[in-house]
Amino acid sequence: MTQPVTTHQAEEDARNEAILIWINGALKPRAEALVSVYDSGFMLGDGVWEGLRLYNGRWAFLDEHLDRLFEAARAIDLDIGRTREDLEAALEETRAANSMVTDAHARLMVTRGIKTRPFQHPSLSRQGPTIAIIMEHSRPKLPRPVRLATVPHLRGLPMTQDPKLNSHSKLNCILACIAAEKAGADEALMLDVHGFVNTTNACNFFIVRKGEVWTSTGDYCMNGITRRKVIALCREHAIPVFERNFSLVDCYGADEAFLTGTFGAQTPVGMIDGRVIGSGDAGPVTARIRDLYKQLVGG
Repeated sequence: MTQPVTTHQAEEDARNEAILIWINGALKPRAEALVSVYDSGFMLGDGVWEGLRLYNGRWAFLDEHLDRLFEAARAIDLDIGRTREDLEAALEETRAANSMVTDAHARLMVTRGIKTRPFQHPSLSRQGPTIAIIMEHSRPKLPRPVRLATVPHLRGLPMTQDPKLNSHSKLNCILACIAAEKAGADEALMLDVHGFVNTTNACNFFIVRKGEVWTSTGDYCMNGITRRKVIALCREHAIPVFERNFSLVDCYGADEAFLTGTFGAQTPVGMIDGRVIGSGDAGPVTARIRDLYKQLVGG
């Protein structure tokens, strides 16, 4: 079996052993950056988060990431207890403390905080939120295009757990990823409740057919910021792009396929359910979108 790769695979960087992690206003060495076993995030997955990329001293699309974080917190009735400016300052403090300039990834996490007793009710979280920022030197490194396998796990109805919510509760996606690995793939291709192709367990999904870029309607997936940027770039540069329903048959006959996400930007897909997609490597439309995106974040 081919060794699986992940869409978040990065070069090894020894500097990450000595990173400082920001927790509730204090910078702590990696080994000392701990949260309580009574924390809502650890105990119940009760929290929201954002992933951000540092390019040439700037956090890409920072305003949009903070918009999404605060919107998600409101959705789950979680008071972050700090302003946007506070969180921007925390990111800058952590970046400077770790001497990071570019090719860094931050995970900004907010949970409902420490509970007085180990049970579900949110009223048991009375000490205020836990906020943590993990920041690592991180340059994506994929040895080959990723391979996807369709799995039975769905994303997802908003009355169960809205897939647009960037929450700590990721078990459904983890189970999908496990199923894909058991099938010899790297990541799971997940369908929506109607059987149309939707997203992967960690990224948004696109195909290219006859020069047209297709992605799902967005009704049942995380509407990723990188996803939105790719759609906007296609429209700006006269690349036909459609948010629409499509099936696995459409995927198997695609000329190209790629994933989008904050970490990997645009990741080529070489195989779906054992079918080679196009040449099995990044195609010309994917390469053009990659170049346009690099120009966007560079600007």
